[in-house]
Amino acid sequence: MAPHDVSSRLQIYDPRERALVSAADRTLAIAAGILKPFRPRRPPAAPARILLLRLERIGDLLMALPAIADVRALAPLARIDLVVGSWNADMARAVTAVSGVKVLNAGWLARGETGLGLPSLLRAAREWRQEHYDLGINFEPDIRSNLLLAVSGSSWTAGFTSGGGGAVLDAAIAYDPHTHTTDNARRLVGAVLGHTPAGETRGAILDIPASSHDVAAARLGEPDRPLVGMHVSGGRAIKQWPPARFAEVGRRLIETGATVVLTGSPADRVLIDQVTADLPPSGVIDVAAELGLVELAAILQRLDLLVTGDTGPMHLAAAVGTPVVAVFGPSDPARYAPTGPKDHIVRVDLPCSPCNRIRLPPARCIGHTPDCLSSISADRVLAAVMTVLATRLQAAGSSWPR
Repeated sequence: MAPHDVSSRLQIYDPRERALVSAADRTLAIAAGILKPFRPRRPPAAPARILLLRLERIGDLLMALPAIADVRALAPLARIDLVVGSWNADMARAVTAVSGVKVLNAGWLARGETGLGLPSLLRAAREWRQEHYDLGINFEPDIRSNLLLAVSGSSWTAGFTSGGGGAVLDAAIAYDPHTHTTDNARRLVGAVLGHTPAGETRGAILDIPASSHDVAAARLGEPDRPLVGMHVSGGRAIKQWPPARFAEVGRRLIETGATVVLTGSPADRVLIDQVTADLPPSGVIDVAAELGLVELAAILQRLDLLVTGDTGPMHLAAAVGTPVVAVFGPSDPARYAPTGPKDHIVRVDLPCSPCNRIRLPPARCIGHTPDCLSSISADRVLAAVMTVLATRLQAAGSSWPR
């Protein structure tokens, strides 16, 4: 597969960013075309050392897990190293398909953590050359991380063209914006290594250590009521369902006999306090700001259900098999929603939704809850919760509500 040329469409909605990436993409394509005759390369028949890049946030890593498992299934004896941001390091070490984890914080992805600029990142990536990777795969459609992979010394490199930089890779495919992020990642692996056989069992994707399960058991105890998790922070204002509606759902769940388990980071405390102010303390377990990601995974695995927006914990719950009721606004569920048989997405159909303009929201949606979220009532979310919860508990031999 030859690298895509500069005519490939860039899926970048910020006009200024698109223009900059387009100019850089053309320059890289010219340079790659000049150098290509002097650096003949062939895809490895059986790669023994594989480098994978997933530098973005927790949800992005979790949506790539099935593709990473595919890499392991197709290269069962290979050493597979995964590069992630420090925020995902502990979770990456729990991925069963991964042999080793490298940490690299990109400045454009860091939120409160120290991040590096592109020159420093390129210097760090050049150090990977000493590992002599046979294959490198970048799961991010981004020109900058494609450059990191290009200087990594990998004998064959693969990634996406839609964020630019496809010309510096040996194999570059278009990212399909109409299909799920997971499916795009698996399609990339299939284009490079071949597709996993239909029906093949990939086994456990995450191996949560016993110490994290002990923490979860200590925090949740031996519940005699259904445990409904609630992650009230949307992560960004444009994805924030009103806290008062989370509180209404939580209050009515407690009235029907459930316990609400609140999760979140220290930065979410103001939102969490707004919700807890309207809930009876006896019906709440607050584990927010106390847990790392792996411990949170153990907590989520013990829940009967998680109510959330389009967030990292939504993907984490899905990864450990906990049903999700997710409130979606500007994000496209076709690309980002959990796909389990018991998961339920609550959204409204509007001409402008989903716009997927998360990093650069429309001006008319800034400063208040956007219409695609304000139009979703607590009643609709509660109805979805009750349906999913009743099905789950009845399958376990319990009646609901009592």
